[in-house]
Amino acid sequence: MKSNTRTLLVLFIGLTLGVMLAIGQGVLAEKEKAQHGAAPLPLNELRTFTEVFARIKKDYVEPVSDKELLENAIRGMLSGLDPHSSYLDPDSFKDLQVGTTGEFGGLGIEVGMEDGFVKVISPIDDTPAQRAGVKAGDLVIRLDEKPVKGMTLRDAVNIMRGKVGSKITLTIIREGEEKPLKITITRAIIKVKSVRQRNLEDGFGYLRISQFQSHTGENLADAIDKLKEENGGKLKGLVLDLRNNPGGVLNAAVEVSDAFLDKGLIVYTKGRIRDSDMKFNATPRTLLDGAPLVVLVNGGSASASEIVAGALQDHKRALIVGTRTFGKGSVQTILPLNNNTALKLTTARYYTPSGRSIQAEGIEPDIT
Repeated sequence: MKSNTRTLLVLFIGLTLGVMLAIGQGVLAEKEKAQHGAAPLPLNELRTFTEVFARIKKDYVEPVSDKELLENAIRGMLSGLDPHSSYLDPDSFKDLQVGTTGEFGGLGIEVGMEDGFVKVISPIDDTPAQRAGVKAGDLVIRLDEKPVKGMTLRDAVNIMRGKVGSKITLTIIREGEEKPLKITITRAIIKVKSVRQRNLEDGFGYLRISQFQSHTGENLADAIDKLKEENGGKLKGLVLDLRNNPGGVLNAAVEVSDAFLDKGLIVYTKGRIRDSDMKFNATPRTLLDGAPLVVLVNGGSASASEIVAGALQDHKRALIVGTRTFGKGSVQTILPLNNNTALKLTTARYYTPSGRSIQAEGIEPDIT
């Protein structure tokens, strides 16, 4: 017992000395920093952190490793900022790196966290989740018999993934329903084809983008070429369907917007650091030759979808039809760290050509 107490005391003293050495180095330069308007070090808060760390190590009901405590502290720092900033452990970082390839296992839903529950941003086209009736805006409160409250998003996603052919039951709260719904879904390999097209009637085409992936701009051009070939080389008009499209790669959104605009600003970003300020402009080439364009959106249209809808609306190039979009207008930058981990940190916000912020506001359609 005495040995354990001594170990804890040494650990606490070592951690405290480490923090105080860092503080001491900062204090030596404090006057110089103050001249440049730098914020003072939060000495009291750092002392509180070391005290809490030591108390947990000494008194918590079960032993907790230093690594677990510090990683949880990092996660807490980031989750307290906004719903989109997070700490990526090696598995999460790897998942993110392969997330835009267009093929993965699971249910086929884009999800986030809201009030401790998993929120469905949108089901992906032609996936088990969509076929089972999962809808944008659904709140998942149970996964099989496990309550979601208290889970991290990573924990919830790991449970939803599983062996192809196995089943999982989602308990869902849906606006307008008096009681929670139970939806059983069979897991499958999810293959996402981001662009689909078909003819509506003579001279008019329909084009669906389910997600913005790295090759979406190229696939869009191919799809429009096919529609033109089927209609004598020219289209009289096009319907672009972005409903339940959760977004994806920024450059893909720029390429899609550029396909319908021949000049002007598409989107710009603003943040606190210089590298976060970017502008994207249209090039003279267009794919529709000025033919009328209608864009369909709803509450599941987020991020890159909102960039496209906002740019085409501001330039009066398209009629936006549907319901107000999701309102995810922030830019996340992936900052690799040691040991194959990374930070996903919000570093800027998107703005439409007219200067509208998408964040939490969304795009209001021209016709509802």
